Amino acid sequence: MTTIIRATLKDKELLAKLGKATFIEAHGKSASKDIIDTYVSKKFSVEAFEDELKDSNNIFYILYYNEKAVGYSKVIFNCQHSNILSKNITKLERLYVLEDFHSLKLGLALFDLNCQEAIKNQQSGMWLFVWTENQKAINFYKKVGFNAVGYHDFELSPTHYNPNHQMLLLF
Repeated sequence: MTTIIRATLKDKELLAKLGKATFIEAHGKSASKDIIDTYVSKKFSVEAFEDELKDSNNIFYILYYNEKAVGYSKVIFNCQHSNILSKNITKLERLYVLEDFHSLKLGLALFDLNCQEAIKNQQSGMWLFVWTENQKAINFYKKVGFNAVGYHDFELSPTHYNPNHQMLLLF
């Protein structure tokens, strides 16, 4: 059984654990171990999630499968970008599911919920950045209707950037 809940401050430890695990699974080979470890310890700490959860612009959802937390997402409504002319647009900042659960297609349920919430909040579409080497994610986003509209260098450290596609889905 799949359940998705909106995260609150009480979920900061769980989000930090999920965030670290899923980021390493998806991006762990994109840079040296030292760069990845430093990035993860800073961006996926309990304190980092606490700060993000305190910001009312950040909306997190946790995906449960058979009562086990297996993924999460983060969206920001009304988050415009210079490459995108649409107003009232959502940034899908994170959508991660643990690798062991990819075959169950649970990410689609989480994605669908984020879209439903964006539409409820009068958003015209959704945009995101995705690492150019993450073909599985790129294929997923294309399958649900996203198109590449730009490029972004994602900073992992002051000396290491990963190339990302910027993708857009209009509702």
